[in-house]
Amino acid sequence: MSRAFVFPGQGAQSIGMGKALADAYPSAKAVFDEVDDALGEKLSALIWEGAQEELTLTQNAQPALMATSLAAMRALEAEGVSINAASYVAGHSLGEYSALAAAGTFTIADTARLLRVRGKAMQEAVPVGVGAMAALLGLDFETAAEVALEAAHDQVCQAANDNDPSQVVVSGHKEAVERAVEIAKAKGARRAVLLPVSAPFHCALMEPAAEAMAEALSHIEMKEPAVPLVANVRAASITDTTVIRSLLVEQVTGSVRWRESVTWMAGKGVTEIWEIGAGKALSGMIRRIAKDVETRAVGTPEDVLAALEAFNAV
Repeated sequence: MSRAFVFPGQGAQSIGMGKALADAYPSAKAVFDEVDDALGEKLSALIWEGAQEELTLTQNAQPALMATSLAAMRALEAEGVSINAASYVAGHSLGEYSALAAAGTFTIADTARLLRVRGKAMQEAVPVGVGAMAALLGLDFETAAEVALEAAHDQVCQAANDNDPSQVVVSGHKEAVERAVEIAKAKGARRAVLLPVSAPFHCALMEPAAEAMAEALSHIEMKEPAVPLVANVRAASITDTTVIRSLLVEQVTGSVRWRESVTWMAGKGVTEIWEIGAGKALSGMIRRIAKDVETRAVGTPEDVLAALEAFNAV
């Protein structure tokens, strides 16, 4: 059996995530401690006891979700399931950093600092209210991309996330995204709704954030990942750190090609995908993309033990 480990992106955050893992596994608790130390603040207190609105701020959500994913990975390792149990790793947007940390490319401390820079830079790239994102449900990617192009006029509107066969997210100037919602409905979208996000991610408006990440990444030591990364903007595997570094910069303004990434892994013989960290959003997408691929969410001690049982039964 070939499996992949995948790591969730923004939107999966919730107060209390990872607390049970930290209580059950010293190595999971150590991840949160390391992130707190790297950031010089008690992010763990916000994650476990804070306000949802504060946790949802991009600069907090990104390192918080990474910490939760890496805590789940450390819990798996404590039970004898290493990163080498996967043939590939992948992550949705910021989850790509979690995947790389899990595969040993970045240290946890460096990943936390990178994601704090990334979150702040993405938030500050566009004034609040200028940009927007919308989910178009029931349209394939090609049609959604046509909708974005038609809606753009002299503004930015791009297909930002190709999540699954019936869900594409568009991103750009608010007026253009609002036009895209109406055009999508006219073209037969089942639903087309603006998303409650604070910035228009994965579009050309994020260019200042891409520049900030190029600068931040230039100072970080990178090791070849223990297992290949299936990169968001390439939808194929890569291990070369120089290429990974450039793809992480490209990813800020580029589309998250999640549907293609899952299809690519399934085509390479992956039959089981574990979602490591908070929530189950990616598992739902994966089931809609590759119906024959088994999914498993690993975000609690109970999930870890269930995964271990399934792992040992193979």
